[in-house]
Parts: sequence; C-alpha cells; structure tokens
Amino acid sequence: MLTKNERRLKIKTRVRGKVHGTPERPRLSVFRSNKQIYAQVIDDTTGKTLASASSLKMEEKLPKKEIAAKVGELIAQNAREAGVEQVTFDRNGYLYHGRIKELADAARKGGLKF
Repeated sequence: MLTKNERRLKIKTRVRGKVHGTPERPRLSVFRSNKQIYAQVIDDTTGKTLASASSLKMEEKLPKKEIAAKVGELIAQNAREAGVEQVTFDRNGYLYHGRIKELADAARKGGLKF
C-alpha cells in the first residue's frame, strides 16, 4: 500500500508528463507543507523561475486558507510584474481543494489566466 506522499509523487510524475511551461505560458507550480505554502511561475524551456511567493514572511496569524489566498494574490502580482499574464496550473499532485483551490482562485482574481 502506498503512503500519502508516495501517492502524491506518483500523481505528480504523471501530471508533469503532460504539463510544461513555455515562455508564453509558464507553469504555476504549488507546494504545500503542513505549515507553509509556496508558489512559483516557472519557464521549463530555460529552467528559470520568473516569479515566486510564499507564506514564510507573513507575520499575521490567519487560518491556512486565508494565508493561501494571500499567497495567490502575491504570486499574481509578482507574475504580472514579470510580464506574465497566462499560466498553466500545476497542482503538484495535491487534490484541487482547500488551500490549493484558495491559492488558484486568488491568483485568478489577481489577474492571472489559467
């Protein structure tokens, strides 16, 4: 039987076979740990990170979903400053609900198109 992390990594490799970031439409990759959430906009052709945001420097004590929404707004702002309007969403093997969904919705609200 697979552990939760092994299952996620298996899903991640399957999804990454289909999702690629291009210069016109880079990949928005999300990683969540138990306490933090991170997002990067990556151009896979050059292997460069164009924009990033995380909950590490947020000093406010908020629920995790609200922190994820703030990170989504921040990544949208940073991506637009880097000249990115459209992205491909890479949920990194996580289910699309909870913090992942909040981050994606906030990024859309911030101006990114998926």
